[in-house]
Amino acid sequence: MKVLFVASECAPFVKTGGLADVIGAVPKALAALGVDIRVILPVYPALARVAKTGKIVTKFDELFGGEARLIAAKSEGLNLLLLDAPHLYDRPGNIYLDDSGQDWPDNHLRFGALCFVAAKVATEGIKRWKPAVVHAHDWQAGLTPLLIRQAGAKTCPRSVITIHNIAFQGLFHWTVKDTFSIPDELFTHEGAEFWGHLGFLKAGLSFSDKITTVSPTYARELLTAEFGMGLEGVLQARRGDFSGIVNGIDLRAWNPSTDQALAKNYTSRSLGNKEQNRVALRTRFGLGSDASGPVFCVVSRLTEQKGLDLLLEALPVLVGRGAHLALLGSGEKHLEQGFLDAAQQYPGQVGVIIGYDEELSHLMQGGSDAILVPSRFEPCGLTQLYGLRYGTLPVVARTGGLADTVTDADDAAIKSKRATGILFTPVTSAALRDAIHRTCDLFDQPKVWRSLMRNAMRYPVGWDQSAPAYLELYETIATK
Repeated sequence: MKVLFVASECAPFVKTGGLADVIGAVPKALAALGVDIRVILPVYPALARVAKTGKIVTKFDELFGGEARLIAAKSEGLNLLLLDAPHLYDRPGNIYLDDSGQDWPDNHLRFGALCFVAAKVATEGIKRWKPAVVHAHDWQAGLTPLLIRQAGAKTCPRSVITIHNIAFQGLFHWTVKDTFSIPDELFTHEGAEFWGHLGFLKAGLSFSDKITTVSPTYARELLTAEFGMGLEGVLQARRGDFSGIVNGIDLRAWNPSTDQALAKNYTSRSLGNKEQNRVALRTRFGLGSDASGPVFCVVSRLTEQKGLDLLLEALPVLVGRGAHLALLGSGEKHLEQGFLDAAQQYPGQVGVIIGYDEELSHLMQGGSDAILVPSRFEPCGLTQLYGLRYGTLPVVARTGGLADTVTDADDAAIKSKRATGILFTPVTSAALRDAIHRTCDLFDQPKVWRSLMRNAMRYPVGWDQSAPAYLELYETIATK
């Protein structure tokens, strides 16, 4: 089966969040199942080197304001189709935001162009390759199913769209529809229109054959007004075509027994080696060696969605229990400043690095005892999966994919050797404080803690179950 992935980012080339990790991993897992899969991406500066190694398969004399080329290349085990349009993508910094932190004003053109070219590949094919299924990811790829439908080709491929985070919807002024020649009959409440705007994600939800999201619990949550962000009605109407498939991680990239970013590699049978990573982590974050409690870590965007304002409120309990915190991330300025202030207030107990460092994130998983993910909502989450893989126990809110992937360490789960972390609800600072206390209490029981670590490291976090679920979905719609 031939499948085309449409996405705005892909690890290890360009990454702003978990979407990139998924796009970098799922195609490899599907290829291992016999799928002929290609990923279409924009050529940002980070992908320019890869584009130079490929071959031009299509040229566009005019693509929304300039010339463009579609390049076929192979890199990092992926078959790539790279949309090289310098007037749209050759920009420094964040791929979505300008220097002031605002969306690029022409994002509708930048990602509309990606969708336009993807739809063209889908309906016309390239070099005798034509997909049976097109899989769009998030709002940046959301126009693709609509444009495929609009093309009216006799042999259109089927389409799937995956919601990685419904909070990001790609809403633009209604006149943008004319840029893409979207007719009025498709720009309706049942189609691409959303409260007078053109909704890229709304278009994908309305015109794709199937809709998925990245965990079963998040799928159920999205049907409610609390989590659906205004699109719950659309999803309720398409409930029969909507499902949740939990994310996995790349087991080769995230492997504590071989990870070169660690100070010392280890397995579930050599957990003592984790101590050298703790030492390296404490050194990197300026943490003291006198902690009587666990070392907690946070690797995250610093936003209130992630519940990190609640962590600031809970810090006195954490440090009061003799625990340490190492935090890596960036985001909302008041949260960045709040954690920098906390590092000043609790020197040697709280260490903060603003920014992102992929190699450091691996050391944090290897050198911490527990990872905090107090999200108010979390479609799936990947950092807790990395934590499980590295025996770094997740302390997470009971929501979305966090609830699907972590088993709470209650007495029954501990006795049956199923417990892999600590879950809390509701998502409040009081509940988070209680979860921190529970974590420290468990840490004070070394035999129990090691048993939890081993349980966590045995938990399946790869794509062995989810990739076949995607393939089954593709086969279902491709044969219709």
